Amino acid sequence: MTATVVLDIGKTNVKLALIDAEGRQLAERRRANAVLRDGPYPHHDAEGIWHWMLHCLREFATLATIDAIVPVTHGATAALVDDDGLTLPIADYEHEPAAPLAQYLTMRPAYADTRSPRLPAGLNLGRQLAWLATAYPIEFARTRHILMYPQYWAWRLCGVAAGEVTSLGCHTDLWDPARQQYSGLVDKMGWQGLMPPLRRAWDTLGTILPALAAQTGLPAGCRVVCGIHDSNASLLRHLGGTDVPAVLSTGTWVIAAAPGKSLDGLREEADMLANTSALGHAVPSMRFMGGREFAELAGANPASCDAAALQRMIDGGTYALPGFAGAGGPFAGRAGSIAGPAPVNDRERCALATLYCVLMSDYCLTALGADDAIVVEGSFTNNPHFASLLAALRPGQSVAVTDDASGTTCGGWMLAHWGGVPRVRSTIAAPLALRGLGAYRDAWLAQLN
Repeated sequence: MTATVVLDIGKTNVKLALIDAEGRQLAERRRANAVLRDGPYPHHDAEGIWHWMLHCLREFATLATIDAIVPVTHGATAALVDDDGLTLPIADYEHEPAAPLAQYLTMRPAYADTRSPRLPAGLNLGRQLAWLATAYPIEFARTRHILMYPQYWAWRLCGVAAGEVTSLGCHTDLWDPARQQYSGLVDKMGWQGLMPPLRRAWDTLGTILPALAAQTGLPAGCRVVCGIHDSNASLLRHLGGTDVPAVLSTGTWVIAAAPGKSLDGLREEADMLANTSALGHAVPSMRFMGGREFAELAGANPASCDAAALQRMIDGGTYALPGFAGAGGPFAGRAGSIAGPAPVNDRERCALATLYCVLMSDYCLTALGADDAIVVEGSFTNNPHFASLLAALRPGQSVAVTDDASGTTCGGWMLAHWGGVPRVRSTIAAPLALRGLGAYRDAWLAQLN
């Protein structure tokens, strides 16, 4: 039996999935995605992930013949490497660079050119890189390649350096989505020579390095695929038809993507952006840190809620007002608060968190002009009320929920089997009939002004 391995690095967790030729998951291993603070700045535990991955690959190699490995990662992250490895630790994008923001603002291209909004901390990857070049000039001068995060893992596995548009086009300031080329920032900073050749997300870059094949038990011919940005992986399986839905990719970030809609309505101050799909198309998008905000409201290990708890929050006029993450989103800079009677137990806290994430998702979809079908991907598919509440707020639009809680894994599998789509079922959510839900949304919106 042959199988594909997808390395899925989200902001909160790292997952390694073994998937057969039909798209069925055979095995999965997870670990926390820790941020280390023992270096010059907060950075990702690249070596910890690497050794954990090799251990899991040795185990997976006893279960199936692994013919491909595909890296899928979160955005706003890059690795600076020379021929021997990292020249600097891989910065955590939630770290605030010490370099003055005003200096970078004089260099970054206009929003109209990049559709990359000005974001806090290191969420604009160009700002991260400019800071590293200034703060660590010796190490930066040794750098041979600037690798987007998925392509860093591909490079470690096969030794081939590549660039790819989905990570380059993810609010980096480095990419012009309308022209599908590097922005003026790359020229201005003199980074052209550090950017490796562009490859397509589904391209095979090479085969696994012989030493790694011997160490893990993988076949010498195991392919290493270029890889993709995670929310674009979730979007991938919905791009092939004529009626392309809006997609809500849910996890640490909730990202609303509206393929085919105009870029003209995007507003920088609302954290609206143009992502770039794996097919090289600009995709109007909007996001908020929904998974983290849900945890802030409901607790890290939330109890499940029921319709009665949701109704109590609505009847009592209890509102969660953004934001609770402190990183991006349409209401960045606002401190989150609860208006009205506070939830009294775990069930009500989960109900309030669910209502909040539904209202924020509805807000983003409306701002994008997403008036057709909607598909919910990712971790919120495990919440039995999320899609039903969204469907109740958006009559006339179908809201589908996939049976795959990780659309990123499915997208990764597709890259290794380009032209094929695994059999993934979806269910149309029935609207949850709660008394006064529409008025509750109107009152929530009124409190945002």
